[in-house]
Amino acid sequence: MQESSQDRLVASNARGEESILENALRPKTLGEFIGQERVREQIDVLLSAARARGASADHILLSGPPGLGKTTLALILASEMQTPIRITSGPAITHAGDLAAILSSLVEGEILFLDEIHRLPRPAEELLYLAMEDFRVDVVVGKGPGATAIPLQLPHFTLVGATTRAGLLPSPLRDRFGFTAHLDFYQESELELVLVRSAKLLGVDIDTKAVSEISRRSRGTPRIANRLLRRVRDYAQVQGRSSITLEDARKALEIYEVDEIGLDRLDKAVLIALIERFNGGPVGLSTLAIAVGEEIETVESVAEPFLVRNGFMARTPRGRIATALGWSHIGRIPPVGIATLFDTPAPDA
Repeated sequence: MQESSQDRLVASNARGEESILENALRPKTLGEFIGQERVREQIDVLLSAARARGASADHILLSGPPGLGKTTLALILASEMQTPIRITSGPAITHAGDLAAILSSLVEGEILFLDEIHRLPRPAEELLYLAMEDFRVDVVVGKGPGATAIPLQLPHFTLVGATTRAGLLPSPLRDRFGFTAHLDFYQESELELVLVRSAKLLGVDIDTKAVSEISRRSRGTPRIANRLLRRVRDYAQVQGRSSITLEDARKALEIYEVDEIGLDRLDKAVLIALIERFNGGPVGLSTLAIAVGEEIETVESVAEPFLVRNGFMARTPRGRIATALGWSHIGRIPPVGIATLFDTPAPDA
């Protein structure tokens, strides 16, 4: 059945409302930003020194899993430095010319936030080296033997790069950042503070036990915690309650298929496919992604890190395998000699 234009409009409006709410919950200053204390302290020193010199801050690379606050920190940097910010991403830049156009339109002191910087095309990446180091780009005019490179001076700017896969960045690019920060997963106590702050901004009255329940299932990620809070709020509202209780939180999260430790539909689908279709593995990532009907990158960047971090799945040279803990979590008895699975050939690399 084809999706009607009305359905698309409703879906678009729903996504727009979620985006507005998500932006409203973002902290606006370093003081409001919860967690990542060491990173906050380091950034505070870097920005304070730059302001004292009356200069732009050094280029900053923010790395870490999705949802931990990389975009929020970039926006805070612009606010703290009282400068405009330009936001783009690696996949949005298809040619070096795209990046050159963005760089040449920056104003003095502006922050350029480049999300998913590891997905930047190689020609654009090489152009960025010169822009970061010498604040200029070479614009090529003409083609063939008669082509001429005209140097274009750029205003001093601060590049803030964000990546979930810092290992994919080439050394020449990493070395040009004056400061690199790695964001770690949050503790449950930190997520509780995030949820209390978000509930206050949303005008939601929530029981402390419900806060603990949501934080426990939020996978150490503020973005997920805020999303689950909004869904629990919806459930309580539909039930006609003005305050969220522990029972509301549990029932709402059951409806949205988030289990006791935070595994969602995709996580469980990956784990079940790995165990039931491939006898626990090892199996190649592409085969596993096909089995659950998802893109390889989605499985690798969304489901796999949490499953590996919690000991349900392991990555081996021959493929992904389910651990004894993973078998037990879906109510299956792990086979005898599960350790020998490391030596079994995988369906694909």
